[in-house]
Parts: sequence; C-alpha cells; structure tokens
Amino acid sequence: MLGDGQPSCNQASNTESIRPSRKSPQVSATTNEVAIRELDKSAPGLVRELTASQATALVVGTVIGSAIFLVPAEMMQEARSPWIVYSAWVAGAMLSICGAVTYAELSAMRPHPAGDYVYVRDAYGPLVGFLVAWTDFALSSPGAIATVATGFVRVLGGFSSMPWLDDSVPFLRITTGQLLACIAIFFFAALNYVGVRKAAQFQVVFTGLKILMILLIVVAGFFFAHGGLANLVTIFTPGRGGIAGFYLALVAALWAFDGWADLADLAGEVRDPGKNLPRSLIGGVAIVAALYMLLNAAVQFAFSARQIATSQHVGAEVMQVAFGHVGTTLVSAGMAISILGTMNGTVMSAARMPYAVARDGYFFKFLGRAHPRYHTPGAVLMLQAVMGVLLVLFGGSFQRLFELTIFAVFLVSSLSATTLFVFRIREPNAARPYKVWGYPFTTGFFILASASLLYVSFVENIHDSLLGCALIVAGVPVYLVFRRLNARDL
Repeated sequence: MLGDGQPSCNQASNTESIRPSRKSPQVSATTNEVAIRELDKSAPGLVRELTASQATALVVGTVIGSAIFLVPAEMMQEARSPWIVYSAWVAGAMLSICGAVTYAELSAMRPHPAGDYVYVRDAYGPLVGFLVAWTDFALSSPGAIATVATGFVRVLGGFSSMPWLDDSVPFLRITTGQLLACIAIFFFAALNYVGVRKAAQFQVVFTGLKILMILLIVVAGFFFAHGGLANLVTIFTPGRGGIAGFYLALVAALWAFDGWADLADLAGEVRDPGKNLPRSLIGGVAIVAALYMLLNAAVQFAFSARQIATSQHVGAEVMQVAFGHVGTTLVSAGMAISILGTMNGTVMSAARMPYAVARDGYFFKFLGRAHPRYHTPGAVLMLQAVMGVLLVLFGGSFQRLFELTIFAVFLVSSLSATTLFVFRIREPNAARPYKVWGYPFTTGFFILASASLLYVSFVENIHDSLLGCALIVAGVPVYLVFRRLNARDL
C-alpha cells in the first residue's frame, strides 16, 4: 500500500500559493492582478489535509464508476475479437499512465488548487485560463455531477424491489428517481462542505468496497462461471474489427479510465505534494489498470465473444451464472456503491476551479471564500449542487447529459497536457520534484490520444459539441466584465 505523506500542520491560507510569484519571469501580471492578490492574503484558505493513501483512493474511487461494467459489450461489438478488446484495454492503460505522469510533473511543480486552470493560466495567459475554468464551471462539473447522480438512480432501477423510482412525486412534476438523485447531490455537497478530510475518509471506505466487488467478479469469472480458454479465440462476426474496431474500442476504454486528473484540482490540499501527488496519480492509475485487466480477463474467460457483445451488463451476468440471483444483486449493489464513490470525488474536485478563479479576481468574490472553520469552498459546493440538480431535473436523459459533458472533458485535458512543453521550454531551471519519464514521447502520446477522443466526441455528437463551443465562447465577455469590475474596485 502506498504510504501516507508526513503530516503538515500548516493551517495558513493557501491564497498566495494558488498563483505564481510576481517575480516569476513566465508571468506578466498586471498592476490590477497584483493588487487583487495582495488583497486576498488575509482571507482564509484551503489546508493540506489529504494523505497519500486518501489521494490515491480519490483517484481510484473517482475513475471506477459504472463504465467498466458497461463498456465491455460495446468494445466487443466494435473489435470482434477478445484479443483486440484486451489490446485496447492495454493501450488505454498505457495512455492513461502517460497522462498521469504528465499531470504528476505539472501538479508537483504547481501544487495549487484547480490544477488545469493554473497550468493553462500560467502557460497561455489569464483569458485562456479563465475559459478553461468557465468551461469546467458552466459545463463539465455540473454535467458530470448530474450524469453520475442520474447513473446512480439508473442502477437502482435495476432492482426489482424499486419500481417506485419511476413514480411521480406528489405536487411536483418530477419522478421519485429524480428526487433521489437530487438528494444524493446535496448529500455529497454537504459532506464536502464540512471538511475535505471527512469526504476523503468516505472515499477510502467506498473505494475499498468497489475494489472488493471487482475482485469478487474476477474470482467468479475464473472459478465459478464454467468458462474456459476456448472463449478467448471466439469471434463476434457482426463486429467491425480491424484497425477501426480497435480504435473505437480504445475510445471506450479511455473513457472508462477518465477521472484520474481530478486529483490535480485538489493539489492544494495534499500533504507533501512534491512526493504524494506523483505517487497518488501514477499509483492510482496503475491500480485501476490492474483491476481492469483482471476483470476483463475474467469476463473473457467466462463468456464467448458473442455472449459479451450481446450482454446488457456482463459483470452481473458473470455473477448470475456463478451465484444465481444473489450474485446479480451483489453486483447491482456494488455498482451503486461504486457510483457513490465517483460522485463524492467528482463533487470534491469540481469546487476548486471556481474557487481559484474567484481568488484571482475574475469571478464573484463570495465564491473565493473558504469556510473559516472547515477550510472548504462552501459557496462553490452549494452553487454547483444547485446547478447539478437543475440539470437532473431539466437536462434530459443520462445519455444526453453524458454527451453534453464529454466534449468539454477531452478539450480541457488536451490543452492542459500541452502546457508541459511550454513550461519545459520557458522554465528549464524551475524546481521539478518529479519529472516525466520518457519525455516528450509519453506526453505527446497522451495529447494525441486526448485529441483523438476530442475529435471523435465532436463528430459523433456535433449538436452537443457545438453547444459546448458556444458556452465556452460565452465565457469571453464574462471574463471581460469581471476584469473591468475588478479594475474599477481597485
């Protein structure tokens, strides 16, 4: 198990740490920006309370949601062959590790809240940085929160004892399932409001439960599902196959790995960040990769290619073959637990970017205030909970929410990764507690993979992608308004 970092008792504000020094040659701060920073020094800030184990649990728990249980069928439909599917999982793991080592260097070099915003702001200027934060605030974070909450209710709907989730709530034009999703969102917002340590402790427990569930499916697939090695050479004839099939299967695998970069948003609250951030990012992705490899090996051992491709929920079906109805119930409950862990991590990381932008003076000032007792961005947590609830109530179906969010996620990750090249050229002598191995190839591979996902998500969902682009562009006048307001205040 990865060891915890040494405790840091520094309870001082991290206000100054979320911005580069005015003496840094790479930053051309205006007089207005400098004055804003000086005014913020006395405000309460976030504190470094997260240990290495908790940070690792956040990575693992946020990444492993419901996708790993749903995408194997889609991947087999595209790839045709278990070996091509497995190759896609291996490639997805390698590319995700390339992304993790890239973010490890960036976060260790700039261990401040709101990682993507900080990297892009320092590399490309405050406007581009603001647009990244605006995209996250207006689209990615509330969309992700709503998607996970809706997915949680979707899983619960699979229980025969819960048909009431589709019932209408008296006096309200919503279903019981929508109400439950809203309650879940506010619960995790409140949990994170009262302290990052409490939320992290919750994450450790739920991450342990979801790892246990995956290992149970692995044991069932290898020893109780009556499979065999012959399944590994079966073919799903209607599948696409070839390079195109491999590529589409890879897209699905990479989506299942998504979420590890959220730890960068919490970099300002991790103890001994120079050591623990790289350790947790890389170690967390490695743990996820190992679990995914084991799970898919067990599934492919248990079922033929056709059985996997036509499965609604291959993990549940493995457990049903192995243990009957009890096995199916265990997996459904495990999926619900898994999604709760993902929701907690998503809510936790989502609040940091608006907080950091407000501290820089480019957003509403009240969003940049940390709670004086709990040291959490409470106002942002509550606001994003409301935004997530509105999307649950009026944003449409699970698939609609997913498609609305995915484009923005890949856009931000692609742009953030490119900043490593900028910092390597512009700041060759800067302190780097961790340096990417295999640079520039590892980072280059990750950027190409993210750009490919961006292209696919845009082409496959042009309407929602164009809507996302319009929302991003709408951030330009917002930035200009806040910049002018702050100049007037000073």
